[in-house]
Amino acid sequence: MDNRLEMLVLNLILFVILPLWGFSGLWDWWCHKKSNIEKTSGLKESLIHALMGIQIAIPMLIGIFFQFSVLTYLIMLACLVSHEVVAHWDVHYSAPKREITIWEMHAHNYLATIPLYLIALISVLGWETVKDTFTLQWSGSMYFRLRDVPIGGDKYYVIYGVFIALVCGFPYVAEILRCLRHRKKVGKDGSVTT
Repeated sequence: MDNRLEMLVLNLILFVILPLWGFSGLWDWWCHKKSNIEKTSGLKESLIHALMGIQIAIPMLIGIFFQFSVLTYLIMLACLVSHEVVAHWDVHYSAPKREITIWEMHAHNYLATIPLYLIALISVLGWETVKDTFTLQWSGSMYFRLRDVPIGGDKYYVIYGVFIALVCGFPYVAEILRCLRHRKKVGKDGSVTT
């Protein structure tokens, strides 16, 4: 692949798609807040959201810090598949318990498709490794090796980490805490304790 085209795709991933995923997570969180998730589907759904965040954080961290290999690609694919399964479980669990608005459905569309697009673009950038993966030519490529310089340079991962903490980490931690407080406030019989 032409080096300029490779840099264009990489910059698209780093500066458009990854931030869009973060903003989509914030949008989804706002929909949860507006639907009073703590009083409807509660802590279980909130913990499902945390699990899905972890399922996406793993391949993101691997992609930024480790060289692309068959092993890292297989882990990314496994995370993508497991994220899709849990996302289906999330909606199956929460839909009977609270209203999922059209705006939340739009956020879910982004949150579900962006990881797929990321894997597709990463596949294009590392096409030889992808071919090795699917032709089972795994010898010599089942490794974790740190990159000399993380993707995006020495500062990108710090800036993106702070961004994700602000738009996804802190809001979802607040959601879990809100659900825990509500659960503690409501007794097992449904009565509110003061």
